Amino acid sequence: MAHSHGHSHATNKSYGRAFALGIGLNVTFIAVEIIYGLIANSSALLADAGHNASDVLGLVFAWTAMWLASIKPRGKYTYGLRKTTILVSILNALLLFGAVAVIAWDAIGKFKNPEPVAGSQVMIVAAIGVVINTLTALLFMKGQKDDLNIKGAFLHMAADAGVSLGVVVAGLLINLTGKQWIDPLTSFLIIAVIVWGTWRLFTDSVDLALDAVPKHINLEKVREFLLAQKGVENIHDLHIWAMSTTKVALTAHLIIPEGINDNFIGDLQHELEHEFGINHTTLQIENKSIEEDCEIDC
Repeated sequence: MAHSHGHSHATNKSYGRAFALGIGLNVTFIAVEIIYGLIANSSALLADAGHNASDVLGLVFAWTAMWLASIKPRGKYTYGLRKTTILVSILNALLLFGAVAVIAWDAIGKFKNPEPVAGSQVMIVAAIGVVINTLTALLFMKGQKDDLNIKGAFLHMAADAGVSLGVVVAGLLINLTGKQWIDPLTSFLIIAVIVWGTWRLFTDSVDLALDAVPKHINLEKVREFLLAQKGVENIHDLHIWAMSTTKVALTAHLIIPEGINDNFIGDLQHELEHEFGINHTTLQIENKSIEEDCEIDC
């Protein structure tokens, strides 16, 4: 029996400056939105401020999780703290759901008791939001292809830019029609956007926390790939799970009766990373007798 373990040591690009700049820009804009939302009596502006605030918290948590994930394994945390990136995704989703409840409560009140809204002020402030959120999203555009944590930050900021654009349209319609119910209606449209994206974030994060196979990996294709390797007769105890939002682990028992060459495991680990993005593998090589014993005892 042979046992081998391997993983990638590639260094991820640091996005500390991007996180700091994005957080700083958005915190400033949130303060402006709240002030002018109260002055203009705009539920839509306050809703957008609440959405942006939850996303800023998401950026803070994502940044913190990336730092924790970079700490070397020690003590009882033999895998390090990489999984904090997944736990943070769940927390971020819960915060977004909380923001939805606050936004909905305010919008319902505006529907029951319509109040005048300063459409022009709403348009100007929201237009600033479109610019800031677009710039913030661009900071994470390159990294979102390789890191789910970065991708979450990118998608949140891109969605915020779209939401702010919707608020601009709401302000314009209020000016043109004088219909005050357009403002709380826009809040509910914002809620729909948040819930749609947040539910996907929440379910994906829970799946990863429960060690489900990551969505971008087809378990059966990996199994077929391993079985197609020369000398491999069978496979069992195949497990694939996310160690973090960037690290994927695999363990498997391969049945190879005639033995293996010296380069077999190293080459196979390289192929798994190249073909499926699995960068942390543990492979156990067995013969038929060991397989039979495992089937009896396991």
